[in-house]
Amino acid sequence: MPFMKFARPALLLTALSLTGIAAAQTLVTYSDPKLPFTVKLPQGWLGVDFKDGTSGVSIVSAKAPPATLMRLLFVDKAGGKPTPEGEFKKFEAGIKGTGATVKQTASRTMKIGALSGVERSYTLTHPKGQLKMRVWYGVGAKNLYSFQLTDTPARFAQASATFDKVLASVKFK
Repeated sequence: MPFMKFARPALLLTALSLTGIAAAQTLVTYSDPKLPFTVKLPQGWLGVDFKDGTSGVSIVSAKAPPATLMRLLFVDKAGGKPTPEGEFKKFEAGIKGTGATVKQTASRTMKIGALSGVERSYTLTHPKGQLKMRVWYGVGAKNLYSFQLTDTPARFAQASATFDKVLASVKFK
């Protein structure tokens, strides 16, 4: 199932240790010929490779925990017909599979660039602590997109404001 790549249990455990502050950020343009979009990312943030087989951009606000995590991922639909609703079911099942509890706190239709999708907000509780997440799924002509933010409840509002600016900068190629 190629679309399960976004629901990696190991990622949740990693994210639990990446719980930092997203301070007011200057955004800089990031463009990679391998990406089907351009985006402006927070200056000074660091790229991270979770070695989970995903394609896209994963960044953290600091070298060591605590750190805010943003992921802008995509996967070729490969002839499939994914839907945001189906992807959220897989995502939520993947989180529950780690032993965490997941509670959806909001849902809305949201356009990023020229692509309409669905964003949900979550609170995750795990023995190592609690996290808040925003996850957006959009289905383009060729790709399925998953854009995600993860941070602690105390810092989530500030991180979310930065994430809004990042999402507003996305331009699909």
